[in-house]
Order: sequence, then structure tokens, then C-alpha cells
Amino acid sequence: MDLRTDYPYWLLRHGIVRSYPSLQQNIHTEVVVMGAGISGALAAWYLQKAGIQVTLVDRRHAGMGSTAATTALLQYEIDVPLRQLIKKVGEYNAVRSYLLCLQSIYDLQKITRHVREDAEFLIKPSFQYASSRKDLEPLHEEYELRKKTGIEVQWLEEKEVKSHFGFSKPAGILSKTGAEVNAYSLTHALLKNGLNKGISVYDHTDIINIQHRKRSVELQTADGYTITAKKLVIACGYESLNYIPFKIETLYSTYAIASEPLTDARFWYKNALIWETAVPYLYMRVTGDRRILIGGKDDLYTSSAKRDRMLPAKARMLEQAFGKLFPSVPFKTDFKWAGIFGSTKDGLPYIGSIAQHPNTYFALGFGGNGITFSVLAAQIIRDAITGVSNPDARLFSFDR
Repeated sequence: MDLRTDYPYWLLRHGIVRSYPSLQQNIHTEVVVMGAGISGALAAWYLQKAGIQVTLVDRRHAGMGSTAATTALLQYEIDVPLRQLIKKVGEYNAVRSYLLCLQSIYDLQKITRHVREDAEFLIKPSFQYASSRKDLEPLHEEYELRKKTGIEVQWLEEKEVKSHFGFSKPAGILSKTGAEVNAYSLTHALLKNGLNKGISVYDHTDIINIQHRKRSVELQTADGYTITAKKLVIACGYESLNYIPFKIETLYSTYAIASEPLTDARFWYKNALIWETAVPYLYMRVTGDRRILIGGKDDLYTSSAKRDRMLPAKARMLEQAFGKLFPSVPFKTDFKWAGIFGSTKDGLPYIGSIAQHPNTYFALGFGGNGITFSVLAAQIIRDAITGVSNPDARLFSFDR
């Protein structure tokens, strides 16, 4: 699957940070992780910390799939609002899902401190504004529900929105906790840290066949080598869907642009993450090198060719949308790219195993919470493999 267009900002900024050899022999390992992007790297991190021998394989260079294209806004908010999620999965499950996403932000902060590499992780507030007046009542209901759960939120009226952010919108929710990260750099930091502790990583190792045994899994590579493992973790993004024999997602094309570096260091209130209530929503953040990154204008994914043709027009639409909010900011696009993302009916990820594939676990984050969902997936899969009961696993299971 063609996961993204060429030339995403993170990849051009950092290049190939590190490459790894392809697998050139038969090997045995406790756990093999397919996918050396942010999801696979986090899964390997947690498994290695639990004392498990881990091998990662990727058919590309590490981090070169969706990880290189992510805009990496870290939010506790799930794409399905809390008020709607309660109706879909029940109040306890919905609230628990939101609180787990909130906790995963702080878990990721601890990880970035541990690896001691510059992953550009920063805790920042997050602001969701009402795109129009018809969104006011449901957004205020959302605010009350979040506050009831103990999430630290503040309601901003129209004048406060103007004073904080400089644009006019009816109202919005200001959340204390959001974050941003350089997912591409973090992936390589996790892999580097893991290599020093026994993790093996193989680039350009395409898995063409998987045999699920009673007590093991056997993977065949395109070069004719075999990996035998007790357990398999499939964490290769939306390409993981090739191994699911039923439909669980809807795929979309999403678009992003990054400005040239700007002279100002602060553009609005604490350079908070900004997004809106409209669907699909516009979102934006500020990068560590003073660029403004904007994403959105999603549409249904039909083909990578159509997505790529749409990119210039979508980039102009994103520029125009930003210009309406911040007409005085001299935004000039330096990078533009597009990628694939998926959504589920309840906005939640799928984490765990299915009957069709014994000894195999899936780490499938979806929507705007892919990285925070990846943290949860890594924790849940670690517990499953080590035999630890995790009561939250059922929230994201395939049979929920």
C-alpha cells in the first residue's frame, strides 16, 4: 500500500537517520514485530523492558511509512466526541477510553525522557473551537462531560477566544493537556535505545507468508529466510489490514502543509494545538523550528494516484483556511504532503488477537490518536504476552 506522498516534512528535515541490514539468515526469537514505525518501536520498547527478546522487521527503512507523514498532535480527545462515544459504548467505557488517552500522553513523556534523545516532545494546551454557532450547544455539553470526568478544561467565550488566539469564533474548550512530538525522531531514538539492550532490527525485510502454528509463528521473507517466533505483533499501520479477514475501518486521504520558518516564536496562546468541531476538522500546531503545520481537508480514500493529484489543490485550501484565522501571519508553504488514515465506527483502536491468527497480536491505532493509541497498544500487548491481566484490553478488543 502507498501510505503517503513523497517529501513529508519530517523525512526531508532529518533524512534517513539510520538504516539497518536486511535479514540474511534464518532466526529464532521470542517475539517478532512487523513494522518499524512508531507503533512497532513502542511495542518493542515495552516488550524489551519486560525482559522479552524482540526482533523488528520492516519492508521499508525504519520509520519511512506513515510515521514520516504524521503531524503528531497528541490529544486525549478521540475523534468521536465523548458525548457520542457514551452512546456507542456506554459511559464507563467511553470515559475510561478518554482517560487512558490522557494518561498515555504522560507515559510518552516519560519514554522520551528515558531515551534521552531530542524527540521534540512538549506538553501543550489544546484548543477546540466551535466552527459555527450551531456547534455551541453540543460543544458545551462536551465541556461539561469532560469536566465531570476530572479532565482539566476551561470554557472560553467569544471574547476570550479572541484575546487568547486572535481570531473570532463563538466559543471553545481549552484543555490543559495536549502534546506534540517528532514521531520520526522518536521512532529512531527508541530503536537506537533498543539496539543497545538486545533488540534486533532489519530493514528491507518483506514478509510474504505467515504460518500460524499451535505454539509458534513462522514468517517467510521475500529473500527466502525464515523467522520463527513464539509470538507475532503486527504493527505495520494500515498495511496491517491485509491480515484482517473482515472490515473494521474506513480509509481516508488526509493532507498537510508546513510553512517556511517564521521569525516569531509565539503565534497564539502558548502555541497551543488548535482544532475545530467541523468534520473533517482543520488542525494546526507549531514545530520546534518555528514552522506552522496545518492539516485536514480529508476525503475518502479511493486511490493513491487520486490523492496525489489532489495535493496541490488541498494545500491551497489549507493555506486559505489558515489565512482566514490568522490574516496577519505571513504563511508561505514550504512542504506539502498527504497520507492515509483510517477511522472506526466508535473512533477506538483495535488491539489484541483474533481467532483466525493464533499467537498473533494487532496494534491498530486509528484516526487522530494514532500515537497515543500506539502507547496503549504496546502496554496491552506486553501484558497479554507476559500473562498479566489488563482490564482495559476489552475496551479495544476485536469482539467489543
